[in-house]
Amino acid sequence: MFRIFAKFFSMMLLVFSASVFALEKEPFSYERFEALQKSGEVVLIDIHADWCPTCARQTEQLSKYQTENPDKQFHILQVNFDDQKEVVRHFRAPRQSTLLIYKGDEQFWYSVAETRYEEIAAQLDRAIEFGAK
Repeated sequence: MFRIFAKFFSMMLLVFSASVFALEKEPFSYERFEALQKSGEVVLIDIHADWCPTCARQTEQLSKYQTENPDKQFHILQVNFDDQKEVVRHFRAPRQSTLLIYKGDEQFWYSVAETRYEEIAAQLDRAIEFGAK
C-alpha cells in the first residue's frame, strides 16, 4: 500500500512541478517587440512549430534556464512558423527552430536548430549581462 501511495505522490509532484515551472512565452506581435526593444529589455524570438521535435527540445532548454536563473529577466516572444510567415520572413528564419536574441535594438544572437543548453544559456547570459552595472 505504501508503494502505491508513494508512486501516486511522486506522479502528482511531477505534474505540479511541471505546471509551476512552465516556460513563460508570449505570442509575437510587432507592437510588443518594439515596446520591449524601446525599454531595453532582453528578448528571445522563438520561431516555433508545435510539430517540430527540435523546437520541443529548445523549449525544454529554455524552461531549464528560467528555472535555474529566476533572477535573470528576459522575454520570449514566440512566432508561429506555420501561421506567421510574414514575421518568419522579417527575421529571415530559414526554418522553424530559429532563435534570435535582442537587447534593445541590438541583435546579440541568431541560431538555427541549437539545442545545447550550454550555448543557449551562454548567449542569454551575454545579452542579459551586457551593459549591466
